[in-house]
Amino acid sequence: MARPKRRSSPRRLPAPGTWASLLALTAFLYAGWIWLQENPQHNPWAPLDLREPRGWATAAKLELAREDMDECRAVLTRSEVTFTALDPSGEGECRREDRMTLSDAALTPGSPQMTCPVAIGITLWTQDLEPLATDILGSSIARIEQLGTYSCRRMYGATTGNWSEHATGNAIDVAAFVLEDGRRISLLGDWEEEGERGEFLRAARTAACESFGTVLSPDYNAAHADHFHLDQGRPPMMGACR
Repeated sequence: MARPKRRSSPRRLPAPGTWASLLALTAFLYAGWIWLQENPQHNPWAPLDLREPRGWATAAKLELAREDMDECRAVLTRSEVTFTALDPSGEGECRREDRMTLSDAALTPGSPQMTCPVAIGITLWTQDLEPLATDILGSSIARIEQLGTYSCRRMYGATTGNWSEHATGNAIDVAAFVLEDGRRISLLGDWEEEGERGEFLRAARTAACESFGTVLSPDYNAAHADHFHLDQGRPPMMGACR
């Protein structure tokens, strides 16, 4: 005897409120996607361009560039920063695989050899320095006096202990700023000054901490009384700013 066929129960359609929620979610996601396209500094998938303002995703992108030499150089190229890549040099702890010079940086003496992450740091820092100099000192910056990047040595020139970031050119020391109006603002002479010169130097240190992993100033110790030490041995978000 044949069994009677079961009646299939009618398919239930989503409640009207469910459709409304799905449409609202889709609209929200689309609006967020459009916003990220218009604000690449907040978009973790957008390539880093140093000419854009800093955003939520900038720190992660800078860390990727710090860890990957090819990505770092791609960032400079994308940002239209002119540089010359140099062949590796040195041996042992002072071996420099990542070596380049910046063509248009306002550094003097010019063309110091540095790592790509330091080049990115200098580029970002000088962009931050310009409005600070104009607002505080009333003049733009003509030159940044630097004391060197590469020195095959341990920290503080000791015979034992950790190697300096200078051993691989992953650091730069900055002693003074020369303005377009001719004034010279130096760490040694003006750090303790209570007026606009000291204010600018302290603001310059704070700005450097956004672009370098380690920033040491005259406040750190007597060895840094005449310069800022800036290096990229670690990411700025986990670095030292003193």
